[in-house]
Amino acid sequence: MEPTSGGTNPTSRQRDAAAEIARKKVLAAYSSDANTIGTFSRSILSDPYKKRAYRNLGYTARRLSAPTTNTPIPRTPTAYKQAPIQTNIAQQKVQNSPSDQGVNWQKYHSAWQYYYQKYYSEYYAKAANQMIENERLKNNVNNLKNARKEHDEKIINPDAGPTNPTDEEERSIIEDLKQTVRKHAKKDARKSRIHRKFIPIIAGVVAVLLILFLQYNRMIFAPIMAYVSPGNTSDTGITEVDPTITKAVGPDNRLMIPKLNVDVPVHFGISNDTDTVNAAMEEGVAQFSIPGASAMPGQIGNLVITGHSAGDIYSNNQYKFIFSGLERLVNGDLIYIDYGGTRYTYTVTKQEVVEPDNVGALVYSTDKPMLTLITCTPLGTSRYRLLVTAEQISPAPSGATQEVHTDDNAEQDNTMPQNEPTFFERIWNWLTGQN
Repeated sequence: MEPTSGGTNPTSRQRDAAAEIARKKVLAAYSSDANTIGTFSRSILSDPYKKRAYRNLGYTARRLSAPTTNTPIPRTPTAYKQAPIQTNIAQQKVQNSPSDQGVNWQKYHSAWQYYYQKYYSEYYAKAANQMIENERLKNNVNNLKNARKEHDEKIINPDAGPTNPTDEEERSIIEDLKQTVRKHAKKDARKSRIHRKFIPIIAGVVAVLLILFLQYNRMIFAPIMAYVSPGNTSDTGITEVDPTITKAVGPDNRLMIPKLNVDVPVHFGISNDTDTVNAAMEEGVAQFSIPGASAMPGQIGNLVITGHSAGDIYSNNQYKFIFSGLERLVNGDLIYIDYGGTRYTYTVTKQEVVEPDNVGALVYSTDKPMLTLITCTPLGTSRYRLLVTAEQISPAPSGATQEVHTDDNAEQDNTMPQNEPTFFERIWNWLTGQN
C-alpha cells in the first residue's frame, strides 16, 4: 500500500487485501477516543517488536502532520531523535479540528499499516525460504544416504544388477560425490609425488652426515676428553707426592700423571710389532722398545711408553683418550711409574712434535734414566707424534743401573704406534686383507 493514499499495489493483491482488513480493524479499535489512543500507544511501547516498528514509523507520521508547522523534520534517525517534537497525539486531538484530526489519524494508521504489512510479509517470506532450503538439504542428505546404501549393496551382492537412480537429483548427488573423491585423490597424489622427490635427498643427506660422523667423530670428542678423566679411572684425586721420598707400592705396573688425572696400567717387555702394541694399548699403555731405546724404569737409557690420544666414540677401548691431554704438560710437571714394587718419579724436561717414521728421535746418548711418552697429534688424527721427555729424579739417578741392550741387529719398526684406525681405514684394511 502507498503511504499517502493507502492504495493497493497491483503486483501484490493478497498483501493489499490483508493490509485493508488490518487497517479497518485498527481504525475501528483506536479511533473512538483519546483513552483508546493512549492504550494503543502503550500496547505498542510494551511490545519490543511493535516498539521498533513504531520508532521506524515516527518519521513518516511526522511528515504527515507537517502542515501544522514550518519547522523542517530531520531525515536521519540520529537527527530525528535530537529534534523537538512538535505535538503529540493528545495535543493534536485538542488543537486540531475534528475533520483535520480524522484525516491525520487516517493517514497515520495507513502509513503504519503499510510498514506492518511490508515488515511481516518479508519476515514470513524469509522464514518460508529458510524452511524450503532446510527441506532441500534434508532431501539431499537422504538421497545421498540412499545412494551410498545402494552402492554398498551393489558391492556386497554384484549379481543384483545395476541400480538405476530414481531421479536426476540423485544422479547429480552421486556425480558430485565422485568429483569430490577424484579431487581429494588428485590432491593426495600430488602431495605424495612432491614428498617422494624429497625422500632421496633426505636419505642422501642423512647418509652423508652418518659417514662424516663415523669418520670424524674423534675430532669432536678428543678435545673434550682432554679435560675429562681420560682413563675413566675411579681415582679422581691423584695428587703429587714428595719426589725425594721413595715409596713402596703394590706389584701392579702403573703410570700416573697427577696434572692430567691419569692412572693407567703399563705393559712392559712386549714386542714392538704393531699388533702386539695395539693389543696392549687396548688395556692401558704399552712400552715401545727399539734398539737404543729399550731401558726399563730405574735403568740408564730411554724408556719409551706409548698411548692413544683419540678414538671413535663408539669404540669399546676405554683407554682410547688416555693421552689426549698430553700436550698440556709443561716443564717441571711430575710423572710417576710403579714398577717392581717401587715408585719412580720423573719431571718433564722437553716436548717436541716429529714425523711418525722419525724413530731416530727416540735414540740418543744419556747417562740418566729417561722417560719418553708418545701419542698422536693433532687431536683426532694420526698425522704427527708428540714426544714428551722427562728425566728420573727419584730414586736418585746416581744409583741407576745400566740399560741392558737388545740385539742391535734385530728388526726395528720404522713407524711409531698410532691411534686406532678410522672408519675408512677399517674398510680399506678389510678390503686389502690387512689386520
